[in-house]
Amino acid sequence: MAEPDNTTNALAQSDTSLVRVLEDLIDVLITRGVIQFTDLPAAAQAKLLERRETRASMADRLNLIQPENDRGLL
Repeated sequence: MAEPDNTTNALAQSDTSLVRVLEDLIDVLITRGVIQFTDLPAAAQAKLLERRETRASMADRLNLIQPENDRGLL
């Protein structure tokens, strides 16, 4: 049997992966019109929006190459 720390770490990693799956599932359901974003409870809406904003800001920071039409310095 695994040690408690190893089990806890495995569950935490699984939870993180599952959260991403659920986010993607919710996006698909909304895109296909199965549910509306506003059908979700206000707390769920807030958490989803916060995660989307966080992921977007992380993606912007990781984008090291500027688009060709951007005349800024690299």
